[in-house]
Amino acid sequence: MARGLDMVFLAAVAVAALIHSSAAQSNYTVGDTTGWTIPPNGSGSGFYTTWAANKTFRVGDTLVFNFAAGAHDVAKVTKADYDACTSSSPISLTTTPPARIPITASGEHYFLCNFPGHCSSGQKLMINVSDASSSPSPAPQPSTPAPQPSTPAPQPSTPAPQPSTPPPQSSPAPQPSTPTPSSSPSPVSTPPPTPASSPSPPPTPTPSSSPPPPPATTSPTAPPPNSATSLGLAGFTTFLSIFVALCY
Repeated sequence: MARGLDMVFLAAVAVAALIHSSAAQSNYTVGDTTGWTIPPNGSGSGFYTTWAANKTFRVGDTLVFNFAAGAHDVAKVTKADYDACTSSSPISLTTTPPARIPITASGEHYFLCNFPGHCSSGQKLMINVSDASSSPSPAPQPSTPAPQPSTPAPQPSTPAPQPSTPPPQSSPAPQPSTPTPSSSPSPVSTPPPTPASSPSPPPTPTPSSSPPPPPATTSPTAPPPNSATSLGLAGFTTFLSIFVALCY
């Protein structure tokens, strides 16, 4: 991501430099609407001097001389020729309008019309050109905000630890384990003592029908020594059984 920000910054610097260069390269029409001609109303050399006084010329700018073909020309000359209004050896001479003369160096530049009597009538121009590097360059300005995006990058790293702390909050899970002992009230099922109905055993007296066993005592009759005694015993036994039956 930092590399992408660097690319954006470089692109911004390039655009700023392009805008600055295009803004620095200005076209100046000499004399504005009057153009390049003998100054009107006998203003003399002061006309073009006044025109250039409120302008800042820099390397890369272009001077545009508008004039009628065959009526004027533009000669770039030395300071000596400018002062003497002569052009015996001009640096450059342009005879076809409009004359576009780029400014390629800083310092003083001198121009005049090579037609006889025109320079002495005030058709001449002197400009002072500043170096293009002396102009305030906006390129350094975007360099300050570049560090700003690098600082917010660490910010997302700090919130990451925040979600790690909440997991310990899951400790409340043991809480439900403690209430489970509350189920101890289950011993309330004491009602089983209902076996108090044990009084049911009283019906056991039914064995009252057991009286029949007493007759079993007659078993001793079995060992009669002889038939006579056995008959006596049998009769006695019969009588006893009838008596017992009547008693009941």
